[in-house]
Amino acid sequence: MSATDSYGFTTTILHSDRQKAIEHGSVHKPIHSSVLFGYPDARDLAAVFQGKQSGYRYGRQGNPTVSALEEKITKMEGGQATIAFATGMAAIGAVFQALLRAGDHVVSSAFLFGNTNSLWQTASSQGVDLTLVDATDVANVAAALTPATRIVFVETVANPGTQIADLKRIGALCRERGILFVVDNTMTSPYLFRPKAVGAGLVMNSLTKYIAGHGNVLGGALTDTGEFDWAGYPNIADNFRKQAAVQQGMSQVRAKALRDFGASLSPEAAHQIAVGAETIALRMERASANAMALAQMLAADPRVAVVHYPGLPSHPQHVLAKELFRTFGALFSFELKPEIDCFDYLNRLKLAINATHLGDTRTLVIPVSHTIFFEMGAARRAEMGLADSLIRVSAGIEDTDDIVTDFKAALNF
Repeated sequence: MSATDSYGFTTTILHSDRQKAIEHGSVHKPIHSSVLFGYPDARDLAAVFQGKQSGYRYGRQGNPTVSALEEKITKMEGGQATIAFATGMAAIGAVFQALLRAGDHVVSSAFLFGNTNSLWQTASSQGVDLTLVDATDVANVAAALTPATRIVFVETVANPGTQIADLKRIGALCRERGILFVVDNTMTSPYLFRPKAVGAGLVMNSLTKYIAGHGNVLGGALTDTGEFDWAGYPNIADNFRKQAAVQQGMSQVRAKALRDFGASLSPEAAHQIAVGAETIALRMERASANAMALAQMLAADPRVAVVHYPGLPSHPQHVLAKELFRTFGALFSFELKPEIDCFDYLNRLKLAINATHLGDTRTLVIPVSHTIFFEMGAARRAEMGLADSLIRVSAGIEDTDDIVTDFKAALNF
């Protein structure tokens, strides 16, 4: 099987490891748990350290099992290189740690995952200027740009409000201005959407979520799509400028954010993620169908105040979502009418699990304002439009009739 063969998404992922020789004919890349890698010739060891020869130096910076997963993610995103990290937050943190300096400016969507919001606030406290905007309209992004703007950062679909960034126009704006466009693709996954198509230079995925898919392993990844010209990025250190421009960004990220800070993905975790990834297309199709069925049922019930789901025609970015994404995804949120207590409702559910996670095979629910967004305070939640009664749902792959019945029955009290 040649690496240049053209196959569909799932076929490519299933047979990714086999495009290179695997020890003992194994179908999956085996787990290489060694931290160190020996070389019979000391000159070879030196050549690897100096980047003159391919090979592995130390487990913190790379490992054959992790490399196999990185290649798989690169294929998923249609990119040119991927670096895997211990968590999704470590991958986002790598952008801050490796590519930004005090005095730089970042424009970010205001509709952010709670921990990402916290990370950008930390960056702001350490000298990076931050502007949060409503990224559903490119005009807001354009108005926020300054000569010091280095990065524009958005999520494909906001968690939990499901706002969708004006991805195509933001990508075009960043390309025109020579600004690095970074897209968090976690909510859609590379099966539903490839940010490379809208000009993203870096794509982040929390591998913990839909890619691994079973709630049993942590991981994150940054993928270089090849769409950004690193030769024009001012923060590349001189020693990385010696490399070809296409390699400079990821070489610096691997050194400054992975080697120096050590947020390395273990080979055991990489193997679990790689196996889970094989069924992402099947899981996303089923979970997305369940999300649609649940959203439609809830939207039609008079006891529900509002449902936020891109698949509904009432969603402000429904047309955009239909244009961009393969399906409308597995995540949505809804608000109950005041007479129904959100905690009582959640406790009446029999199948859905109260848990702070998403992208699992099981349907998960959480009262967001009281949990994952509680720390940011009432004022910031109000700015983001997060009501106290808001419930986030990550649809699983249960039989559709069973999960719809569960949510409908819980409305009766």
